Amino acid sequence: MFASHPLSRKRLFAALSHAPLILAAPPASAQEVVTLEQLSVEGEGGVSLTRAAPVGLNLRTPDRTASRIGLTPLETPASIDIVSGEAARLRGQTSIAEAVTQDATGITTIADPGNGNGAFTSRGFAGPNSIQQLYDGTRFYVGAGTVTFPFDTWNVERIEVLRGPSSVLYGDGAIGGIINVVPKKPVFVPINTARAVVGSDGLARLAFDSGGGIAQAEYGDTFAYRLNVSGNRADGWLRPEGDFRNLAVSAALLFQPSPDLAITLSHDLGYQEPARYWGTPLVEGRIPDLIRFNNYNVRDAKITWADNWTQLKAEWSPSADITIRNTAYRLTSRRHWLDVEQYAFNRGTGLVDRSNYLEIYHNQEQVGNRLDATFRSDVLGLPNVFAAGFDVNHIDFLHTNNFYFDQTTSVPLTGYDPGLFPQNGRARPAYATQTSQASVFAEDRLIITDKLSFLTGARLDVPTLRRTDLQTGAQFERTFNALGYRFGLVYNPTPDSALYAQYSYATDPVGSLITLSQSLAGFKLATGDQIEVGAKGLAFDGQLEWTLAGYRIVKDNLISRLPNSPAAGVQVGSQSSQGVELALGWRVAPGWRIDGNLALLHAQYDSFTQVVNGATVSYAGKQPIDVPERVANLWLTWEPSRDWAARIGLQNIGQVYSDFGNTARRPAYTLVNLVLDRQVTEDSRLSLRVYNLFDKVYAINGNAVDGVGTNWLLGRPRSVEVAYTVAW
Repeated sequence: MFASHPLSRKRLFAALSHAPLILAAPPASAQEVVTLEQLSVEGEGGVSLTRAAPVGLNLRTPDRTASRIGLTPLETPASIDIVSGEAARLRGQTSIAEAVTQDATGITTIADPGNGNGAFTSRGFAGPNSIQQLYDGTRFYVGAGTVTFPFDTWNVERIEVLRGPSSVLYGDGAIGGIINVVPKKPVFVPINTARAVVGSDGLARLAFDSGGGIAQAEYGDTFAYRLNVSGNRADGWLRPEGDFRNLAVSAALLFQPSPDLAITLSHDLGYQEPARYWGTPLVEGRIPDLIRFNNYNVRDAKITWADNWTQLKAEWSPSADITIRNTAYRLTSRRHWLDVEQYAFNRGTGLVDRSNYLEIYHNQEQVGNRLDATFRSDVLGLPNVFAAGFDVNHIDFLHTNNFYFDQTTSVPLTGYDPGLFPQNGRARPAYATQTSQASVFAEDRLIITDKLSFLTGARLDVPTLRRTDLQTGAQFERTFNALGYRFGLVYNPTPDSALYAQYSYATDPVGSLITLSQSLAGFKLATGDQIEVGAKGLAFDGQLEWTLAGYRIVKDNLISRLPNSPAAGVQVGSQSSQGVELALGWRVAPGWRIDGNLALLHAQYDSFTQVVNGATVSYAGKQPIDVPERVANLWLTWEPSRDWAARIGLQNIGQVYSDFGNTARRPAYTLVNLVLDRQVTEDSRLSLRVYNLFDKVYAINGNAVDGVGTNWLLGRPRSVEVAYTVAW
């Protein structure tokens, strides 16, 4: 709930914390060419290879996000999107947020530097505490509302998006859904690819991908590797402090001594210095052209994020009916902010009032181990697959801040001196937490007939949080119990179609679990349940893939408190959403393809009141903060010949609100993106990309005070990139 509240971070945290790659386009009359880059290692250990199409819904591609037993979307009673990394790169989507929001169904971003530019909305729920994010199947716990990795699509094999309550698989914090980013895996076939990009606003990108067997002549197909490096920098479209730079490195080594055993050691690094931009002030409810490209942060603003993920995975199949997997991991994140983060136009003075001079450090470490096993057998003569396991981890978190500091300055709308961050407002250690979590989970699929299957699953998490105030020495400890479960039926009238129904139950923390304050630790976890029905299928010999789903979700135990107040409030109220979702991928004619999705929903607070200026105000029936009720994406691809391909993408996001009372409105918008590819040689491609073709001014996030919008965080204006990709 708090993750989507439009308060300043200072007030919010006070409340929460007191073969060569085939690059050529396919012939117009052929199916998509499945390139070596799209060959992916099935399962976490990499025992066998499977193919994932570069575009389309991938209804026959096994995934491990919606199920631990390796079901395809056609076999799963849930809504799943599998976005291939190659599809994202072909469409010019360089960030995870772009790939998820432009390709998956019904997902929008509410990114800002405070949440790590990685917060999403799904099915009426918003923020990193309701839409859980994974990397290679491992959950990184949200610290103070922030997740900063992964961010680059270059090292991505695929992105699996599960919509709806998903605590049955990964624990609390997944009422809206799960986004799992799966990196590229080691392969024994040699792969070498490089990409160089230049663009407007001084943009430059360099990337390299290499993989293959190691010493195959001596050891056979035993060792393989994968190395991906991607770096990006730009001067940015804002002045000043609009430049950014980042580096992503993903390295993995596979040891496969036999066909039934695979061990993979991987390390992933992400370093970011994003644009130090927190929004543009509204003047009489709009953004004047005069200030569209202004940044009102201080001159010496700093934001740095450094993430490291090390994982050791093993997969062993002692027999055809048993598979055992184990993942040991260590994840660290170091973050630093030094900014002035709130801007509001003052009608009386004609100046921009700047507040929330903040310096914050995060030091987060998570160490854990996950073990699960899958068994295939018969139950009463019926085929059955059963998986069970446990997950244990320990998270240390240190929060350093300057929440004691309070300063406000004012600058003109134009021609201002940004100034410097005051030296007497620097951060000091605030609090430290230790969270130990243990969970057990199980999942089962019983094949009743050759057309009907019954799926069940359950998970119990028992996290214990201990928090120490580093200024006063005060401590508290609290243990939570988070239960999630799911029941579902799948009926396959034909091998290419499925009808399904499911009921699921999930939990959300009332804030970021590992950084809860004592005032919030006394509250129960928020709970939610969902009923979903749907249909999926393929037609015209696989040329058309489609999915249709309808759902209703109800979430209880919301926190109610006075807006703009650090008081914790009381746990009352409920929130619900109901909607329909449609997705399709269709090769309508030789050389022509349509990929699109549409999500329509109605979301509201069912029972939610607050005390405002001494009076009780009910927000029942109001649209939840940051949640649009319409999300649509469309990609049209035209391939007139083997050497040319043109893509046009449209994204439409419905209006949203920045306050509970639905008075601070952020308008709906439609973006148009273009991509033109020219196959220069068999192993090289030249691409022209135009983003936001019509230079639409739009907001991806925003703040409000007393029901009045104060500032919008704008999306990027029209920009152009030229990319050259080569393989050998």
